[in-house]
Amino acid sequence: MFKKVFAAVALFAMLTVAIVQAMEKEEKAIQTENYSGLQAGVKAPDFEIKTLSGETVKLSQFKGKKVMLNFWATWCPPCKEEIPEMEQFYRENKDDIVILAVNVDPQYDVQRFANEMGMTIPILLDEDDSVNKRYQILTIPTTYFIDAKGIIRNKFLGVMTIDKMKQFTEVL
Repeated sequence: MFKKVFAAVALFAMLTVAIVQAMEKEEKAIQTENYSGLQAGVKAPDFEIKTLSGETVKLSQFKGKKVMLNFWATWCPPCKEEIPEMEQFYRENKDDIVILAVNVDPQYDVQRFANEMGMTIPILLDEDDSVNKRYQILTIPTTYFIDAKGIIRNKFLGVMTIDKMKQFTEVL
């Protein structure tokens, strides 16, 4: 009798584990499918927004040039970590690569933050979240590498080092 009860409990436990794992895999697949954001190989969506200095910028105006499109926020510690290397990369490569830093929290004092960080990179203010939504940004920093034809060739989530920036822009 004890063996039958033990076997039934063990069978029930294994069946429960299998069901839970199958549900987790299905949920993960759904999340990846719906929330993975824009991927390499698609045309970069055009946008038109203002810079911190008040100029209007359209992504399409840079057709024929390599573009590094970075999404960041003033409150984001990984973004703060990345900015000095991105600034150095910008200063060394601004004649060859367009770097656009899209700020997703313009309600804060972005100008003060940029001054404190010594930023000279063109800062774009996504005041209505339209660019953020168009690029399906879920985590910041997120950086897209766009070739001269306007096609996204790579996407990087997290803190970029200068070596990674060089690596991804060399293949554009």
